[in-house]
Amino acid sequence: MATRWGICGAGKISHDFSVAMKTLPPGDHKLAAVASRSLERAQEFAQRHGISKVYGSYMELAQDPNIGVCLFTDIVYLGVLHTQHMEVGLLFLNAGKNVLCEKPFAMNSKQVQQLISASKENNVFLMEAIWSRCFPVHTEVSRLLAEGTLGEVKMVKAYFGSPQLHIPRSVEKELGGGALLDIGVYCLQFVLMVFKGEKPESVHATGVRLDSGVDESMVVVLKYSGNRMAWCAFSIGVAMLNEATISGTKGNIRIPAPMWCPTSLVLNGKETQYPIPEPSMPLNFTNSTGLRYEAEEVRQCLLKGLKESTKMPLADSSLLTEIMDEARRQVGVVFPQDNK
Repeated sequence: MATRWGICGAGKISHDFSVAMKTLPPGDHKLAAVASRSLERAQEFAQRHGISKVYGSYMELAQDPNIGVCLFTDIVYLGVLHTQHMEVGLLFLNAGKNVLCEKPFAMNSKQVQQLISASKENNVFLMEAIWSRCFPVHTEVSRLLAEGTLGEVKMVKAYFGSPQLHIPRSVEKELGGGALLDIGVYCLQFVLMVFKGEKPESVHATGVRLDSGVDESMVVVLKYSGNRMAWCAFSIGVAMLNEATISGTKGNIRIPAPMWCPTSLVLNGKETQYPIPEPSMPLNFTNSTGLRYEAEEVRQCLLKGLKESTKMPLADSSLLTEIMDEARRQVGVVFPQDNK
């Protein structure tokens, strides 16, 4: 039976996610419903993607008695603004719905813990949509590290720079803007993947803020036990190399750009390609058909009866947000949600 998806939010990322879904076997995944705060937008989205059920509010999707776990939709994909993740996430979790929530999970650790608590209380599946974790390249990296191919990993570096100062949601505090929550999260999650969710001994962050109060650029240095370190740099002001490297006592791995949705891996100078499917219609973001991998991860977890992802566990999401909270504190980035 196909995993049936309810799409919450009819914006750009939801469009790309729906296009990516079309690269998967139709017998495994089905776009069953879409909800938007605008019925007209939901109807346009449904027509474009061939979705039969349409809602003009998130509440309608959450409260429909015909839509629940293993009834009409098996899981709801949240593609709404960062600032809405907790409120809308709780709406569906408390309605007994499984949830795949776009990154960042929420605005701060307190909100993330509320989402995790709600998923446990309602005994439903919850995952932060860090799609990077599900790409074949990252799966291969995890395998190589587990086999000890690099020896002892001593240094991890990750860079991500994308000029986005012209985009309101990237620069406005009320929309959850800033480099850290939007793109820096990919660099930090990569480090956590390499070090298997281990908590760093220290977090040192420095950066520059825009007049709006959000971070334009930031550098975060993580120190781990055993003289291991990680160095992350990200910016919404300039383009960067957008690659990641892992250096160990026996070799190196380089993830060429784009490191957050990679299609190749370089092991000790030898490159291997991992191509992704071509889209059936135009996309908004780089390599978005790769969203198929996190959708399939969700399906496999649901089929096994799991309540969280094996590739992006809730403990990693929790630690990731803790690190981002500390980085924001050191750079002086404060959101309205931090005072609630």
